[in-house]
Amino acid sequence: MARSMNIEVYSRRNETFCVTETIDRRPGIPLRLYGVDLRNRRCDCRRFQTLHYPCAHVVATCVKVSLNVDQFVDEVYTLERTLRVWENEFPVLPDLSTWEVPQTTFELIPDKGLRRNPRGRLQSLRIRNEMDIREKSDGKLCEVCRLAGHNRSNCLLRNYQTGQSSRSDRN
Repeated sequence: MARSMNIEVYSRRNETFCVTETIDRRPGIPLRLYGVDLRNRRCDCRRFQTLHYPCAHVVATCVKVSLNVDQFVDEVYTLERTLRVWENEFPVLPDLSTWEVPQTTFELIPDKGLRRNPRGRLQSLRIRNEMDIREKSDGKLCEVCRLAGHNRSNCLLRNYQTGQSSRSDRN
C-alpha cells in the first residue's frame, strides 16, 4: 500500500511531508492529500496520533526517506510491555462453598406500572411526524367509469351498458 503513494518533501529539516494516495483511483474522484509530520507524530488521517501506531502514510514516508518505521511504534505495542502486564500473578478465588453471602434485609417489590398491558390492541411506540399524514384523497373510484362519487352498483354507465346488453340478448 505504501508503494502506491506519492510523497513530496515539504521540509526535511522539520520532517513534514505531503502524501498523495493513488490507491483505488477512480475517474472523477480527486486525489486525497495527507500531511505527515514525523517530528510531532501527526498525520491528517488521524490514525497515527489516535492509535499511536504508524498509518500507511507514515510508512510510505519512512520508506521514502529511509527511516526505520519501528521508532514510531508506541511502546504499548512492544512485546516487553505485553509481557510485563501478564507477569503479575492473579489471586486464586477460594472455593464457592467458603464464600460469605450477606443476608438480604430488604424485599424487592416489582413496579406494576412498568408491566405491559396484556389486554387490548398493542399501542405503537412510534413517534409520528408529517410523513405519516395521509394526503386527502377523493375517496374510492367507480370500477366501471373510474369517477369518484359513486360505485359500481349505482354507476349510470353500468346501467346503460347492462341495458344495452340485455336488449341485444332479447333479439
